[in-house]
Amino acid sequence: MTEQLDPGVRELYDDFAKAGLLPLWTQREGLMPTTPQPTALPHLWPWAEVLPLAERAGTLVPVGRGGERRAIAYANPGLPGLPYATPTLWAAVQYLGPNEVAPAHRHSQGAFRFVLEGEGVWTVVDGDPVAMRRGDLLLTPGWSWHEHHNTADRPMVWLDGLDIPLVSQLDGGFFEFGPDELTDTSTPARSRAERLWAHAGLRPVSAPDAANSPLAAYRWEPTDAALQAQLELEDEGHPGVVEPGHAAVRYSNPTTGRDALVTLRTEMHRFRAGVSSATRRQVGSSVWQVFEGSGVFELGPQRLSVTRGDVVAIPSWCPTRIVADSGLDAFVFSDAPVYEALKLSRTAVD
Repeated sequence: MTEQLDPGVRELYDDFAKAGLLPLWTQREGLMPTTPQPTALPHLWPWAEVLPLAERAGTLVPVGRGGERRAIAYANPGLPGLPYATPTLWAAVQYLGPNEVAPAHRHSQGAFRFVLEGEGVWTVVDGDPVAMRRGDLLLTPGWSWHEHHNTADRPMVWLDGLDIPLVSQLDGGFFEFGPDELTDTSTPARSRAERLWAHAGLRPVSAPDAANSPLAAYRWEPTDAALQAQLELEDEGHPGVVEPGHAAVRYSNPTTGRDALVTLRTEMHRFRAGVSSATRRQVGSSVWQVFEGSGVFELGPQRLSVTRGDVVAIPSWCPTRIVADSGLDAFVFSDAPVYEALKLSRTAVD
C-alpha cells in the first residue's frame, strides 16, 4: 500500500507518474496474468426477446442511410457502453423488411451473414448478385462493396458477424458509402462466384490463392448433408465426428484450405439428442447461434438453456460444455484464426 512505502520510493513513484511512467513490478499481475482474465461475460440473448425488438425496429427505423442496415448489436454486459459481443467479435441481428433495399457500402472489417429466417433476398457483393436463404452463410470480405434487396413480401432476419472490435483496436478501419441506388437488381439462382467455385474438390486452374474465400455463399443443403454423413459414418463404426454424437464442419477457403475469412472462423455443429460434449477451454472468444433444436450451454457455473435463434457469447478460456436435448444444430464464429496466426492459441479438454 502506498502509505507504507519508504518515503524515497514514494517520491520515486510520484516522479514516475509526472514523467508518464509506470514500473512493471507494480503492474505485472494485471499485464501478465497466470491465465486469461476476460472482461466479457458468458451471456445469452434469447431469440424470443430479440426478434420482437428487431420487428419493432423494422417499423420505426429506416434501413438505408441513417439506419445503417438496421443492424442491432448484441452488447456484452461485461463490456458496458460497447456494442461488442466479445472484445474481438461483433454480432448483430439484421432485419430487412418486405421489398426493402439496403444501398451499397464497404469497410475494412471482414463480415458474414448467417440466415436464420426468410428467403427472397439477394446481396450484391462486388457486383455479383447472391441469393440468401435459411441456413446459408454469405461472405463479405473486407473492402468488398455490398448491398441487399428483398424481393419477397416477408422479412428476412440474419446474424451479422464482423471483426469490428479487433480492427478498431488495431486502428485499421476504413468505411465508404456507395451509390444510393442499387447497382444490380437481378435475381440469379446462382451467383457467378458459385458457378466458378462451388464444385467440391475442383478448383479453377486460372485462379490464384486468395486470403479470403472467393466463394460468396455456402449453402445449407451441402452443409446439412456433410453433417448427416459424419453421423451416418459414426453409426457404421467409421471416423469423422469430433466426438461421439457430435458432427462439425468448418467453412473453408477453396484456394488455401484455411478459414473462409482471414480473421474469423465459421463452423456448423450438430449434436445428437441427449449428447454432451467434453468440457473445453479455448483461448479466444466465440459467438454461437442455435439454428435448430434445443439444449444447454454449461459455461463455468452458469447453465444457459437455449432454443432456436438464441445467441450465446463465450469469452476466452471459459469452460464450455454443450448438452443437446432433442438434437441441436448450432452455427459458431470465433477469432481463432487471429490467435493461431499469433501463436497464442491454446485448448484444454477436461
